[in-house]
Amino acid sequence: MKLYDFAFSPNCRKVRAVAYELRAPLEYVHVDIVRGASRTPAFLALNPNGRVPVLVDGDFVLWESTAIVRYLVAKQGGALLAVGAREQAEVDRWLSWQLAHLGPALSKVAFERIVKRLTGQGVPDERAIEAGAVDFTKLTALLNEALDGRQYVAGPLSLADFALASHYSVASTCGLDLTPHPRVSAWLGRVLGRESMRRALADAQATVRPHAA
Repeated sequence: MKLYDFAFSPNCRKVRAVAYELRAPLEYVHVDIVRGASRTPAFLALNPNGRVPVLVDGDFVLWESTAIVRYLVAKQGGALLAVGAREQAEVDRWLSWQLAHLGPALSKVAFERIVKRLTGQGVPDERAIEAGAVDFTKLTALLNEALDGRQYVAGPLSLADFALASHYSVASTCGLDLTPHPRVSAWLGRVLGRESMRRALADAQATVRPHAA
């Protein structure tokens, strides 16, 4: 299996961390989205959306990060599989929350403070940053309450933790503060402390370093 990705992307971090956790045998193909590699005819033939990550397993091509991690778990098995209908629904709830709410809020700030700098798209829009930061704070307060009495977001460690933590791992780089949310901070420390997440974060830093120079 091949994974086409840009490791700094939170959605790519998510897939890498899950793959490392599962010990899935992936070959990683770097797609330099900063230099437009996701818009070439060859890449668009894999994903007409022009987005990473993309998984290729023989003649099967799969895009969308959540679909990819679910496919990897289905193929590899292991402890990240939910054991019942309610347990799976809880995992799906938080995966959906990341896609519909957390991701868009964080992306507003990340685009202004990180992407614009890497791609030379001008100065940050402070109003856009403020709007994203307000949404991020409200959402993180919600997660902080949901973590009351829980070590992980859906009970046992699951795909949801990797999905959320991969996005929250960008928060400090964006200048977003988790200090007012102690349960989220503690949970994030637990997830980021796993070898799989440490490897994914190291990949992320190595990928963006040439562009930050």
